[in-house]
Amino acid sequence: MTNKISLIHPRDQITKIISRIYKRGMTTTSGGNISIIDNNGDIWVTPSAVDKGSLRASDIICVKKDGRVIGKHKPSSEFPFHKAIYEARPDIKSVIHAHPPALVSFSIVRQIPNTNIISQAKHVCGPIGYAKYELPGSEKLGDVISEEFKKGFKAIIMENHGTVLGGSDLTDAFERFEALEFCASTILYGSQIGKPKYLTDAQIEKFEVQATGVLPEMESSSHPSDEVEKRLEIKNIVQRSCEQGLMISSYGTVSMRWHDNDFLITPTGVNRWDLDIEDIVQVKGGKREAGKKPSRASWIHQEIYKNNPDVNSIIMTQSPYLMAFGVTGSYLNVRTIPESWIFLQDIRTVKYGVHFRENNNSEIVEDCATALIIENDSVIITGDKLLQTFDYLEVAEFSAKSIVLGSSLGDMVPINDEQVEELRKKFLS
Repeated sequence: MTNKISLIHPRDQITKIISRIYKRGMTTTSGGNISIIDNNGDIWVTPSAVDKGSLRASDIICVKKDGRVIGKHKPSSEFPFHKAIYEARPDIKSVIHAHPPALVSFSIVRQIPNTNIISQAKHVCGPIGYAKYELPGSEKLGDVISEEFKKGFKAIIMENHGTVLGGSDLTDAFERFEALEFCASTILYGSQIGKPKYLTDAQIEKFEVQATGVLPEMESSSHPSDEVEKRLEIKNIVQRSCEQGLMISSYGTVSMRWHDNDFLITPTGVNRWDLDIEDIVQVKGGKREAGKKPSRASWIHQEIYKNNPDVNSIIMTQSPYLMAFGVTGSYLNVRTIPESWIFLQDIRTVKYGVHFRENNNSEIVEDCATALIIENDSVIITGDKLLQTFDYLEVAEFSAKSIVLGSSLGDMVPINDEQVEELRKKFLS
């Protein structure tokens, strides 16, 4: 991923990321800690017993290489294992520890989530380690965690505790943290409605190989006001998607038709939270804006626009409740919620691999559905205005959540065909 944080002070990096984690409900007021080791060997770390929902840069503590503590608070009680990780792994420059609910669920049943649940998570997360329980804040906990990091892991499940992740910088660590919690959530929600199915390593490698093609570059590009306006719309919707848990740092593509079959699309290799309008890629006449790499799914978007003149915006993402259906093959019956059916109609699921470039993709691009799920990969939402398409995504995810949560109460009871026809006549004819 493109690194945009190298010139941001560690204090500001930490407060930004802890705020994201807290607002997304992945830690509590008192829980979780983040650190960065700088080029001098000084460690910047969140303080102990200070509200994670309102941390300021001035609250961040610096523990100097010689052990001196600079700041107005005490460093996190878990500082010993942060220090132990840096000593064990000089390649790791940032550490995140938190108690996100899904990963804590795995830690208390003493299991490791299988990241082969979705196509790209294995490469983002890497192999996952497991640290036996030791007293929080103790030197022994630092010892068992650092031993796992010495084995080459960058992500660790902490028994009866939570998770700890390292990265080459804080953005890298957060992407890993977010992707791992997403995998855990998807497995948990999927287990409530069916049996999660996992991809083989061979399937994932095949996906990576076929997704490497890049459109040819255009010689020059212009950016008139209507084009810039669409860039801003895309940036804002990506930001909203991240804030609401409908997209994660390492996955999610948004595009808008510009003129005819020309369109604007999010890039590959740029953290979605930090997307700027200049990162967005113009695709014109089948060529990409010079010097930029559009999403690896660009060709799917291109084919949808070519085959569906009424589609003017597309969101392709992973959201946990929709993907619960995508990893189990369970049918997402939105006829259980009439208002959702009016927006979405019936949601189809296609097999993993249909979205590969080498295959006939007619199931996706021809007579494109408002919402379609690709098994173990993503959901594709299409619409006219981008805000409308985003609304469809929200409706689909909320509907999926209601059905997943309701599954523990009893069998879902959809409206019947006659009632569906009444809806069709009143709202869709």
